[in-house]
Parts: sequence; structure tokens; C-alpha cells
Amino acid sequence: MKSRLIKAQNQRVERISTSTLVIGIDIAKEKHAAQAINFRGIVLTNRPIMFSNDHAGFEHLKSSIRKLQKMHGMNDVVVGMESTGHYWFNIANWLVQQGISVVLVNPMTTKRNKENRDNSPSKNDPKDALVIADAVSRGFYTPFSPKEEAFRRIRVIVTNREHWVVKSGRVKNRIHRWLDIRFPEYRQAFEDIFSTRSLATLRRFPAPSDVLQLTPEQMVHIWGEYMTRPGGVRGRNKATQIQALARHSVGDATALEEDKWELKHLIEEYERICQIIDEADKMIEKVLPEIPCSDLVRSVGVSVPATAAILAFGGDLRQLSHGNQLLRKAGLNLAERSSGKYKGQIKLTKRGNSLLRKHLYFTVFSLLSHNSAFQALHAHNIEVKRMTKMQSMIKLIGKLARMLVAMAKEGQKFSADKAQIPLAA
Repeated sequence: MKSRLIKAQNQRVERISTSTLVIGIDIAKEKHAAQAINFRGIVLTNRPIMFSNDHAGFEHLKSSIRKLQKMHGMNDVVVGMESTGHYWFNIANWLVQQGISVVLVNPMTTKRNKENRDNSPSKNDPKDALVIADAVSRGFYTPFSPKEEAFRRIRVIVTNREHWVVKSGRVKNRIHRWLDIRFPEYRQAFEDIFSTRSLATLRRFPAPSDVLQLTPEQMVHIWGEYMTRPGGVRGRNKATQIQALARHSVGDATALEEDKWELKHLIEEYERICQIIDEADKMIEKVLPEIPCSDLVRSVGVSVPATAAILAFGGDLRQLSHGNQLLRKAGLNLAERSSGKYKGQIKLTKRGNSLLRKHLYFTVFSLLSHNSAFQALHAHNIEVKRMTKMQSMIKLIGKLARMLVAMAKEGQKFSADKAQIPLAA
């Protein structure tokens, strides 16, 4: 039933006709402003429709729309709004449930067209609503259709997971900073300072002065509280190495106790965030089988978090007609600025979902380490086509996007034989 509703909505908003009432809404946190125009851009309201961000306000907007339709003899109605922030979600979903078509206008379109009607840079809610309605009447919009429940669930998880991943990076940077000041030689002993043995060290004896108060045997014994096999030749050698580094350390020892208090809480925060990310990964693994084509994306060698992000922000890949649509959603389509004799550089637009863009990039980066087909394509781009490594990466992202859409439409898993590996590679 929901899929039929979405399909019907997409069909309804294909064209703005003489019988279409166009509503533009400027979204705010507590009170929204709406303006109504016809297909020629003529304003049909004496003053803007102001309504609150609650059920009573939504009903007021609906009744106002129906009155305007009856007054001007218009059978169809299209409501446009900007796709910014999160305050538009509830009103958009509610309007669709009422059978009213909703479309989204790019905020850049509103920004660049705000002076068209009155030749003034002024800005206010009613004017913005009118500019949005104007953009809709001229066809500058994309249809809005509510995501299926599984897609909405995976999108929420991926978005929340990214929040904690970013926060984890900040905490790790603070720990790196602490070591740079207090024990700069520490990294010579631990290549990964967030390994189990290293975290145990930072908890119990992080500063050079703490290390020098212990013997190697005592250090191994403390590690045993956090590890199943702390000793052996490797453990004793590591303890001896840390002691040697601590003996000649140039780290600052001023206000050390206060800094150790900070490090204690940073490590606790880091471990708490890691636990949250692990919980998010388990939730993704549980929801992912409900998402169409998830198994096909995974067959290429895409990680579980990246698969979730690609499907969360790329949507149902079966509904896309070409991989370039996925690239546009990620802002990875190309743009060139040229005029007359001037020919500018071709650059990525980066006007799309940054998370989708990030995961497509790192997916290709990962595939180059274990996928023979992508390795061969990368080598061909560099050695034969004389591309730089980054140019080849961007080209391979486009290859991946087109491949994923084609696999989704055909319902086939990845096959290296169909990846069109160049013979020269």
C-alpha cells in the first residue's frame, strides 16, 4: 500500500499545471510560514499562512489549502519546502499521509533566487516561503517520498553511529596530545596505542615516573588484570622497552597528577564510545538483511557499516536508472566553470550527502587492498591512462556506483568476470 502511495505521489508531481495550487513553506522550529501561488507565480493569499509545529497547526494548514483550492477551482496541490535541518520531517510525512504531494527545494535555489521577485536582499519567513513556492512553480524541485521503515531505521542507526565515530576521533586526538606532552617516546613501544596492552598501561602507569617505580615483572602482573596472556617473551621485552624509554623521557612532569586525572576520564570515555559503536554495528547487522540489495552490495567486498551507509543515503538502488544518480546523491558528480576563452578546472560538486560520499571513497580505498578487479582497474588507470592515484580513485568510485546500481537492477551478485578488467592491466 505504501509503495503504491509513493508511486502515485511521484506521478502527481511530474508537472505543474493550470489547475495546480502551489504552496511554499518556510520551515522553523516552532512556527512555519506558508504562501500560495498559481502556476504563473501570482500570489493567491492576502497574507501568509502562519501555523504552529503541532497537530493543530498542521490541521490549520490543511484547511487553508482546501479553502484556497475551492476558492480558485484548483484540483491539485503541491507543497514545497527546503530540505534543511530536521524540522521538516514531521510536516512532510503528515502531508503525504493526508494525500497531499510534497516536494523538496534545494536551499541553494532559495538563496540564489530570493531577489528575483522584489530586487531586494531582504530576508524573512513569508518571503522565503514565496521564493520556495516560486521555485516549485518553475520545476526546481525533487519529489519527496517517505522511506520504507527498514530504510528509515538503518538511516537513524548510521547517522547516530557516525556521531559517535566522530566523537571517538576527538577523544583519541586528546589522548595523543596527552602522550605528546607527558611521554612522547611512548609510541616507540606501541604502534597502536589503543591496543589492550597499551590501554592497560595508560590506565595504571601512564607517565615515565610511574613506569620507573615498577619492575618488568610487576608491569606484566598488572597487564594480567586486563589480558589473558600478558607475559611470555613478548610481554617481558615490552616491559623492558617501556622502562628504557621512560628512563630517558623528555616528557613534562609539571601538574602531572591533574593531567593523569584527565587521561583517566579520556580512556573511560573512549571505551564507552567504543561500546556504543559496537552496539550500533550489531543493530546494523540485525536490520541490514531487511534492506533490499544489501547482500549484493556486500558481495563486492563492502564492509557492513559502509553497506549500511550506502543504502541508508542512496536509497533503494533498484529505483535508480543509472549509477550517476547515486554519484549525484553523494555530491561526486563533476562540474566545470568555463566562459569564453576561460576554461576552468573540472571539480567535484560536493553537493550531496557527505556520509555517502565518505563511505563510497573509503570503500574503494578498501577494495584496492583485497579486490583483484579493482586493483587491476587502478593499475590500468595509473600505468596506461597516466592518471594520478586520486584521479583513478574518483574514476573507480564512479565505476563502483554504476556497478552497484546495475547489480541491483539485475539482481546479480558481484562477478569479477563482468567488471570489465582491461587486458593491459
